[in-house]
Amino acid sequence: MTIIVSVKINDGIVMAADSAGTMGSGQIYTHANKITNLCAGLPVGAMSTGAGGIGNESVETLLKDLRRRFDGRDPAYPEWRLDPASYTMERVAGRLRSFLFEEKAVPCPEPVNLQLRLCGYSAGRPLAEVWEVSMTGQDCPPPRRIMEETGFGVMWDGQYEALNRLILGLGFDIGHALVKHGVPPQEAGRLQEELVRDLYATLSVPAMPIQDAIDLARFLVETTIGFVRFAVFLPKSVGGAVEIAAITKHEGFRWVQRKGFYPTGILQED
Repeated sequence: MTIIVSVKINDGIVMAADSAGTMGSGQIYTHANKITNLCAGLPVGAMSTGAGGIGNESVETLLKDLRRRFDGRDPAYPEWRLDPASYTMERVAGRLRSFLFEEKAVPCPEPVNLQLRLCGYSAGRPLAEVWEVSMTGQDCPPPRRIMEETGFGVMWDGQYEALNRLILGLGFDIGHALVKHGVPPQEAGRLQEELVRDLYATLSVPAMPIQDAIDLARFLVETTIGFVRFAVFLPKSVGGAVEIAAITKHEGFRWVQRKGFYPTGILQED
């Protein structure tokens, strides 16, 4: 598990994540890098939650391998290069699924549970989109656009509990609790939907400045980290440093906050 948050406003998208990575063995490390710029110079980024790797390869390295193809630096896959004048987010999402699922996850003997959130702008478009690629075992449906150009707001994935309570007003197990306290099972789902409509906390508006969207994304990730740290019965699968990137129409992909292990002065590729 982990926590990833995207805040989409008119001026762009903010991506934020913690640094906890869970391996197939159950081992948790707190220095995973979950945000990647998928093509140098283009306003396209990806975040991951779930498994920290596929087989013996980390998700971070796999996404950088994919970036080489998108940048046109992999001579074996020249057709994968993204044309800055004509690429689409739908096409990028399809390639992302093809690489990670068809090439990597399908041959892997161990089941892979991994969600990728793709954020950015199609070539020449005024507003950003959000796409999702979701792998569950040996199943991976086609990429799904979860926020179109005209959609705005906050979305989160991974460890839901803290932000479900904060924003939706309800914990993840509210359905079971309603049934436990006498609500008929057939009515529990409907009541849950009505409660969310009544209790939902609006934290962003399309016209908010990008810096405020950055501050909001940071707050939501840090809130989840703190909640998981002190929640006695939750696994400690969220934590580490917070990383943040912003994608805007004119500035493209820009790091706002990130950890690093390179000595000062060494230029990092992404």
